[in-house]
Amino acid sequence: MKFQRQAKILELIEKYDIETQEDLSIRLQTLGFRTTQATISRDIKELRLIKALTASGKYKYAVSKDSKDTSFASRLRNIFRECVTNIDHAQNLIVIKTLPGLAMAAGSAIDGMSAEGVIGTLAGDDTVLVVMRSEKNAEDFYKEAEDLLK
Repeated sequence: MKFQRQAKILELIEKYDIETQEDLSIRLQTLGFRTTQATISRDIKELRLIKALTASGKYKYAVSKDSKDTSFASRLRNIFRECVTNIDHAQNLIVIKTLPGLAMAAGSAIDGMSAEGVIGTLAGDDTVLVVMRSEKNAEDFYKEAEDLLK
């Protein structure tokens, strides 16, 4: 449940400008996650979320882009492992199937991994499309992702 909740947190902060722990808690509760302020605080700390300035001048929770933060990358990899059910590729495209409602979290995990050759991700409810720079990049990424799922 913890991994699913944290995956949903990553999805929510990607999709919405969430300013406070209370806002995050309310959104999680409407999705069926029972949370407390202490749980939200621990999740924010474990995911190493930061407050980022928006174009409107307000602050919102965001994923840290610090590439030196290996524990954050490790956490994203764990979330990726928990969310993904299947992976396949064709040419320079990768298609990743996830548990329902967790594709955005998996997409965020992929973006956070800073994998070589990833141009971008597009996530629906249970499917992520990863566009790679080349077929070679796609093959390498596919092998790495398959290893994560083992």
